[in-house]
Amino acid sequence: MSRPHEAYAKAAKTGNDPRELEASVLLKSASRLQHVKDSWATSAGESDLNPALLYNRTLWTIFATSVTEGESALPKEVRQNIANLAIFIFKRTVEVQATPAPDLLDPLININRQIAAGLLQKAS
Repeated sequence: MSRPHEAYAKAAKTGNDPRELEASVLLKSASRLQHVKDSWATSAGESDLNPALLYNRTLWTIFATSVTEGESALPKEVRQNIANLAIFIFKRTVEVQATPAPDLLDPLININRQIAAGLLQKAS
């Protein structure tokens, strides 16, 4: 799956646990960003940067949209935290695009991994 919304649609059809799905797409995004960082000095790092950032931004757009809808069952504090993280991720994405540097990817990678770990822990 190359797009987060496609992963959501597939999970809805197969009945996967939503937390596991969210963790999976977050880890996939973190992996793509880590690949870009690790191959920064090569042409692969440059050519993969924008697609990896787009995938991550799309994923976080889905999260931000879902928590800001009135039908969200999450507590208000959790919804606010996710919205704040999404805003940070959007700002950092613009920063990386404006002034590309591999170290700027670290917070994006770490946030995705930490949120995924929390989701997986709660899914168990």
